Order: sequence, then structure tokens, then C-alpha cells
Amino acid sequence: MSGGPRTAIIGGSGFQRLPGFEAWRRENKATPFGEVSDAPAFGRLAGRDWVFLRRHGAEHRIPPHRINYRANIWALKDAGVERIIAFAAVGAIDAGLAVSRIVIPNQIIDYTWGRAHTFFDGQPGEPGGLKHIDFSRPYSEALRGQIMAAANQAGVHAAPAAVYAVTQGPRLESAAEIDRLERAGADIVGMTGMPEAALARELDIEYATIAIVVNPAAGRGRGTIDMGEIAGHLEAGAGKALAIIANL
Repeated sequence: MSGGPRTAIIGGSGFQRLPGFEAWRRENKATPFGEVSDAPAFGRLAGRDWVFLRRHGAEHRIPPHRINYRANIWALKDAGVERIIAFAAVGAIDAGLAVSRIVIPNQIIDYTWGRAHTFFDGQPGEPGGLKHIDFSRPYSEALRGQIMAAANQAGVHAAPAAVYAVTQGPRLESAAEIDRLERAGADIVGMTGMPEAALARELDIEYATIAIVVNPAAGRGRGTIDMGEIAGHLEAGAGKALAIIANL
């Protein structure tokens, strides 16, 4: 970003493209951790320079548990990115969070398994030895504050805090699983928040999430979860998320 830190947007479900984003080049470099989901795009949005990465690939074919999170975050760091704003579609566990609501989570509970979750696991041919990070507050408080200020400027009523439970996917959760997550203190549930946030912390990149509520979590709504309805709620929430970005 001209005059400030280079900022990346990681687009999840519903963000295969950013309306108004003018990309002038893509940069597809090899990483020590394999291939990225998609070549990072460098361009302009709302009068600012951004880097944009599609988490699920160009055609949205990579499921959450198969995403090469390490390659993605490494590629952004290699591109000079200092801040990441990650978009995420989530289900609402908290009954007070309506569909298409924007949520800026402040905490994470990680229920994923089998994902390569650190740059420092001592494997031959990989950089780094052993590193422990403080993950007490998994999101950058400074960046979260800037996002909330931008939401206020855009007239978007965003929830300023929430506990994000990250599940393995790609299936949605059972009602009993959601009950368990609620007892653990979770407010929203999704599939891509980890290890992305921790990997950014390992490379000293500021990281925050703009989450869009696209459905009540299992057992919280009326009837089964409808993918068509999710798409509609995602579209409505995406407009709010982009309004925040325009004011950031």
C-alpha cells in the first residue's frame, strides 16, 4: 500500500474475484512448501495498492483441509506483505448473529487435524529450526481496530469480537457438534481460520479476519442448511465486507 505497509486480502468462499480490483500482474513463485493455491495478484482497489490471493484456487476447487496454507502465507511474506485481511464465510452459533452480519473475531479454537500447521517442524529441506510463538491473542489488535473503524465509517454494523471455532471440513457440522462448540465458548464456526492465523504470526505478519455469517449453524436454524440460501447471504455480506475495505 503506497505510503504504508503492503496489505494482502485472502479471499475465501464467495471471493473468487474482488469487484473493482484492477490487477496489473500475478506473481507465481516457488516456495519451500510447495505450490500456492493461486498466484498472488498485485493491483488496485478503492484507490489503494493490494495483493489478492484466492484461498481455494482460481476455480474454487481446493477444499479447506487440502489448502496449502504454508505455501500461501510464505508467498505473501515473500511478496513483502506485512498485513493480511482474511475473508471467511462462517456459520453462527451465537443466536444474536444474524445472516449476512459481519463479525471481526478476536479469538480462535482450533479443531482441525492433519494440516501442516507450522514453518518450524524441523523437516529436511525446510527453513527454520524450532520456534514457539505467543498465540494468546491470535489476531492483530491494531488491525482489528482499524477494520472496526473502517466499518463504522462505512455504516456497517460489525460485531467487534467473537470466538471462531475452526473445524476440519469439508462437511458441515452435526447439531451435537455445534452444541459442544457452544459449550466451549465459540460464537461462529468455519473451516479455514487455522492454521492460517498461526502461520502469519510465525512470520510476523499482522493478521485479522472479516467473517461473514452465511447461515445459522447446524441445529440453530429451521430445517436443513440450504446451499442456495448460503450463496445469497454471502453475496449480501460480501458487499458489506468490500465497503469496509474501501474505508480501511
